[in-house]
Amino acid sequence: MRRLVLTLTLAALAAGHAIASPSNPVNGVEYHTLVQPQPTQKVDGKVEVIEFFMYHCPACYAVDAPLTAWAKQHEGKVNFRRIHLSGGDMRDFEAHLYATLEALQLQDALYGKVLQAWHQEHRRLRSDEENLNWALRNGIDKEKFLSAYNSFGVSMRLKSLARMAEQYGVNSTPTIVVNGKYVTEPSMVAQANPNLQRDEALAATMQVLDVLVARSNQ
Repeated sequence: MRRLVLTLTLAALAAGHAIASPSNPVNGVEYHTLVQPQPTQKVDGKVEVIEFFMYHCPACYAVDAPLTAWAKQHEGKVNFRRIHLSGGDMRDFEAHLYATLEALQLQDALYGKVLQAWHQEHRRLRSDEENLNWALRNGIDKEKFLSAYNSFGVSMRLKSLARMAEQYGVNSTPTIVVNGKYVTEPSMVAQANPNLQRDEALAATMQVLDVLVARSNQ
């Protein structure tokens, strides 16, 4: 009987170890699958990967370097995009700045500068005036910035960002969606692998993304 109990215990431990494996992630543990997959942007047959983020979010700042490096490493097979979580109106100043930079085709180029303002310079971009001052410090023409910032197009984009997050079921950041259906977060991976330190958990999240992209191509 003791041998049987020991065998069952070892089997349970092995099963638990298999569940918490970034190289073989399990649905409902390191990621979950959307009940209703969302349409994706097809670019040269690449798998779409979206990071839902917020500029002020410390966890988004922590994942930025490994995720940016991962996206660059896989740019031949991954269409990587960042989407700011939005409250849906012009008074969501972070999303408002994001949508404005997107309209000016500057979001990708200046994304790191916004993070730097929040997390290194400790500037709180939480008003129209602070957003404008940040834009001027970073060489954006005042007239062009305000034209986009106050435009109907940016207002509608903020509403569409809010709808998009709702459709994906996103209510926290960072949340990463692969191929419109596989959803993971560094916090999910860390919870499934409690012995990992923060940097190790972030690296493990990149492993999970590797597998989800591969599964999307099957």
